[in-house]
Amino acid sequence: MNEVKKPTELPATVAFRLGTVGSVVADRFAARIADLDLKPKHAGLMTALSHGEAASQQELAKRLGVAPSLVVALADHLERLGAIARVRDPEDRRRQVLTLTDHGDELLAACERAARELDGELTAGLRAEERTAFLRVLGVLAAEAGLPTGE
Repeated sequence: MNEVKKPTELPATVAFRLGTVGSVVADRFAARIADLDLKPKHAGLMTALSHGEAASQQELAKRLGVAPSLVVALADHLERLGAIARVRDPEDRRRQVLTLTDHGDELLAACERAARELDGELTAGLRAEERTAFLRVLGVLAAEAGLPTGE
């Protein structure tokens, strides 16, 4: 006799919902910035540079929690676009310091516009107080994960 199995409750978990919604949103954001020749990870690196002083590739890798080789590949692409500049540290010639250029600021502003447009679409069905609460909760989760909260 075949017993009817209870459907999984995995879709009701925060982890599953955030992961799947996050994946869909990341794909939609990536599509919006593709014309800029950027991917979300490029926007993330430029964002990190915009929130602090100039940083070495090693420091950025540690701050972002990624492999240094990823930062090098992202920086190579951003340098070709003219979005960042690499400068040798005069006190340690082995160290390359990355800074955001004026063009990088423009690209980052375009990424922010794309993200805000997408935000509007994603939250269109929420009332103002729901949107505020949603952003607050996301901020708490981001802070607990050591990510920027946007505040």
